[in-house]
Amino acid sequence: MSQNLISLSFDPAQLTAIDKALEQLESACAELIALDPDARRNLYKMGDKSEAFCRQALTLLAQNPQVVPPSLGLAEAQADLAAIDQLRPRLARLQRLTERMTDTETALGSDVISTALQGYALLKVAGKNQGLEGLRESLSARFKGRRRQPEAEPA
Repeated sequence: MSQNLISLSFDPAQLTAIDKALEQLESACAELIALDPDARRNLYKMGDKSEAFCRQALTLLAQNPQVVPPSLGLAEAQADLAAIDQLRPRLARLQRLTERMTDTETALGSDVISTALQGYALLKVAGKNQGLEGLRESLSARFKGRRRQPEAEPA
């Protein structure tokens, strides 16, 4: 019995709608940045504990402006924190959608390879007298070098 975790097809109107929505999203998010791995690695990271510290520190600094020099950039930090609060719920939605898309891609691929492997097994058995040996051999290239080595017999 073949595996069928999901049956899915997109009509052209759906694909157009998805592409249009992605274009709008990319356009609306044009100010987002991409960091290279080295830059990302060298940045301070604001985790949960750090976030609580940062929120409290910014609140205390805002309540005591007499100790805050203009060069500190408090207003920019407050704006950055507000932007984080605006970005996070949208990021969570995108991450859920991305996870569903990734899982769907995985399930579709699994369905395809399951059927392909079952078909390959059929070709190995039933295709011998059907003039399919050469074609089956070309498919076997996927498995080259994957054979298990027989266990050495104890001396």
